[in-house]
Amino acid sequence: MPHNVSWFDRMRIEAVVWMLDQRLYDLPRRSRIDKRREVRENLRAAASDIGTREALARLGNSRELATEYLTAEFGGGPRPSWIAAGVFLFTGVLVGTSLLTDAAIAYRDGILAANPHATGTFTWNGIDYLQTSVRYTFVDGSSHFAGGAFSPLAWLLWIIATVLVGRLWRLPLVWRRRRAATRTA
Repeated sequence: MPHNVSWFDRMRIEAVVWMLDQRLYDLPRRSRIDKRREVRENLRAAASDIGTREALARLGNSRELATEYLTAEFGGGPRPSWIAAGVFLFTGVLVGTSLLTDAAIAYRDGILAANPHATGTFTWNGIDYLQTSVRYTFVDGSSHFAGGAFSPLAWLLWIIATVLVGRLWRLPLVWRRRRAATRTA
């Protein structure tokens, strides 16, 4: 006996699909969209056959379903995480920029503490290996500075740390497994 699927039932189905989608963000975009579409269509069909409450109960926990999808795509064990890598990279750059800027400002404050009406050009080499040199130009205590950016070594270390935090070295394994799966399918 077919059941009538109301708009409220459709909203409940969409909520479950949305929760599943949030847990599948480590999947490639196309794969995540396919999984979301498949679950939505299956839930709508089951809701019209056996009712929305029973269809959602038979689906089970969205966390467990997401774990099964991720394990099927990437295999067991730790997986690469673009989200972790992105959050680490952007947060690290913001914090690092703040610290290097504070170091450059501390140098300026030191010059002004020694001579409040300083005039001339002063150069600080920055934090070794992490920061480029900072050049201050003072005119009667007013200052302007240039430099103090991340050095190439700092960027290289940031990229290496991002790869490690996001476990991105596992991506070639994932791509090989996916390529092999599409050849056999």
